Amino acid sequence: MQKILIANRGEIAVRIVRACREMDLSPVAVYSECDRAALHVRYADQAFPIGPSAPRESYLCIDRLIDAARRSGADAVHPGYGFLAENADFATAVRDAGLTFIGPTPEAIALMGSKTAARAAARRAGVPVVPGTDDPLPPDASDAEAARAAGLIGYPLLVKAVAGGGGKGMRTVIDAADLASAVRAARSEAGTAFGAAAVYLERRLTRPRHIEVQLLGDQHGTVLPFVERECSIQRRHQKVVEETPSPAVSASLRARLTSAAAAVARAVGYTNAGTIEFLLDGDERFYFLEMNTRLQVEHPITELVTGLDLVRWQIRIARGEPLDVDDVQLLTPRGHAIECRIYAEDPDNNFLPSPGRIVQLRAPAGPGIRDDSGATAGLDVPIFYDPMISKLIAWGESRPMAIARMRRALGEYIVTGIKTTVPFFAWLFAQPEFLAAKVHTAYLDEVLASRNGRPFVEPEPDVEEVATIAAALQAVLSPAAIAPAPAAADGVTASHLWKSQARAEGLR
Repeated sequence: MQKILIANRGEIAVRIVRACREMDLSPVAVYSECDRAALHVRYADQAFPIGPSAPRESYLCIDRLIDAARRSGADAVHPGYGFLAENADFATAVRDAGLTFIGPTPEAIALMGSKTAARAAARRAGVPVVPGTDDPLPPDASDAEAARAAGLIGYPLLVKAVAGGGGKGMRTVIDAADLASAVRAARSEAGTAFGAAAVYLERRLTRPRHIEVQLLGDQHGTVLPFVERECSIQRRHQKVVEETPSPAVSASLRARLTSAAAAVARAVGYTNAGTIEFLLDGDERFYFLEMNTRLQVEHPITELVTGLDLVRWQIRIARGEPLDVDDVQLLTPRGHAIECRIYAEDPDNNFLPSPGRIVQLRAPAGPGIRDDSGATAGLDVPIFYDPMISKLIAWGESRPMAIARMRRALGEYIVTGIKTTVPFFAWLFAQPEFLAAKVHTAYLDEVLASRNGRPFVEPEPDVEEVATIAAALQAVLSPAAIAPAPAAADGVTASHLWKSQARAEGLR
């Protein structure tokens, strides 16, 4: 393996480019029309256009990706996450083209990509699953038939898409009267998002935690699970904050969770990187939820507490190398890590996307801070894709230290030209429930609903006025006198001066 085509964009494409560089492999990028100047294109050795900005005409077009791989001379393809990463047809097309797919086999993707088939596999492995229908609802099932199936499960329940993920094609049903409309809505959304409208029913557990186990499997039969990740901070069923280890998982529970995850993976002959997701109730009972047959968005926190590079290992496994890792290292976390997803969204306007040009971007740094980003000043955040612009990760020797570093880093993060979720996260990481780790999958939606639209962004002094004050202070004071100390002028702190001056510079 000498050259890898990266069938993705944004921060994950940049992440894979960097792994290729460190392994002396040649990275090849692909790009749609609106990504012509993107960071992953600049960093790669070669870059090939694959069509218009709309995903279905570019990043989701299998033929164009295979053609780009052939033209580049690549001998392998890394799918990243999202787009075609969990598409068995794409993995098959890569294999049929004589290329190495850096991920699981098409057969494993197809099996575990169906939530009902994955539930059956978990049961065969002796792992408990959330009560629900064993098969998808028939496409011609009447409202009465759906109601009978729901009656056997009990309310509240979830109508869930058989394919895909990310909260799409999912509806909560509290009352039987709402079931029929929820099934229709979930089918419609699933068909649009995944090209498959099949849905099934699953009991909705009361305030569970979402816990997942990263694992790696090589081509020689070895499967190794990692320390768990806590993913309960979700908005509309979409993860926004992840941490490891979970504050709710004891050593004995960790042993049971990781053993169950490995059992499921072994039962389906899984290779490469994957993640088993569980729901955990208040009595330390866990239930298999689904498997993600790809690299996860939140993989950096696992890397920070184990010291392993998961992308490098994906490549090494695809080359046929055996896993020669100490499994004790993977299950014994070194410190604590937290990740939050920085989106181009307006948290004060119901988190609506905020596309546009990034005028200025100053990412935080310092001890324990990592910022995985595909964005830079001067680039546009397009309307066509997921609005995540970066992942901010903080590591500390303990959970309180990791939180303190995250809050410090959020205070340093400056983005102008678009709205971002930075102010929202600054608020969230100060909430007493989060600090006490008393959260569940519905926590964030509940607390957001209770705010009644109160803004996350505190009003700041006028940018131009503060910039004038800052310039005047700079002219009359020595550098030492205006070093980052909390001095104030007419109620304006030095932090306000620095941030506002930075924003003013970005607007010039």
